[in-house]
Amino acid sequence: MTQAILTIEDHAKTFHLHERNKDIPSASGVNLSVYPGRLTALIGPTGAGKSSVLKGIYRTYLPSSGRILYRSKAGNVIDLAKAGEHQILELRKQEIGFVTQFLYCLPRKSAIDVVAEPLFARGVDSHEARGRAEKLLAQLAVPSHLWNVPPATFSGGEKQRVNLARGLIAQPRLLLLDEPTASLDPATTERVVEHIQSLKETGIAMLAIFHHPDLVRRLADEVVELSPPIAVTELSKD
Repeated sequence: MTQAILTIEDHAKTFHLHERNKDIPSASGVNLSVYPGRLTALIGPTGAGKSSVLKGIYRTYLPSSGRILYRSKAGNVIDLAKAGEHQILELRKQEIGFVTQFLYCLPRKSAIDVVAEPLFARGVDSHEARGRAEKLLAQLAVPSHLWNVPPATFSGGEKQRVNLARGLIAQPRLLLLDEPTASLDPATTERVVEHIQSLKETGIAMLAIFHHPDLVRRLADEVVELSPPIAVTELSKD
C-alpha cells in the first residue's frame, strides 16, 4: 500500500485571549491521512477548525497538541508541529504549497511575477518561470492585458485566479487548498476542477476545504468531517 505523505494524529488548536483570560478552541481530535495522487477533503460547519488545521500544517499557526507527520521527498518523517523555522521555510519552498482564500503580494509586482515567484525561489530560469506563469494564467482565464499589471487593482475573482496560479505552478508534493474556488464564476471553477484532477494524476497529495458539496463529490477520494470543538472555557483567576 502507498505510504501517506501526511498523517495527523490527535491535532488540536486553541487560541488564548489574554485580556479576557479565556481559551477559544478552534480544532480538536483531528486525525487524517493524505496520500500521493489523492485528495482528502475537510468538511464540517463553520467554527469546526478546518482552516486552522491547514494553517497548522503550514505552520502559520503553531498547533496546541498532537502530531503532524510529513514524509519528505528524501523519505524522512518530520513532525511539523515541532520542526524548526528554517526547516519549515525550506519545506514551503520545495515541497508544501498552500492556496489561501486571499492574495497577499507586493503592490508593484506584476501578476506574472507574482505567479512565477515560487519558481524563482527554486532557482528556475526567469524566462522559463514567466513562460509557465503565462500558460497557467491563460488556463485560468486571466486576460492577457492584465498579466503585466499589479494584482492590487484586480477584481476579487481575478485576484483569486492569480492566487490559484501561484499556488499551483510549482506542483508541490503536498498541496493545501482553502476554499480555492470561493470567488470564482462557474466557468473558471470548472477550469480549476480540471486542473486539480490533472494534478492528482501527477501524484500530488492534496488536502482541501471546498465551499460547495458538489466539488467534494467530484474531487475527493477521502472525506474527513470535523465537529465543532467544546465551547469557550473561562479560566480560573486564582
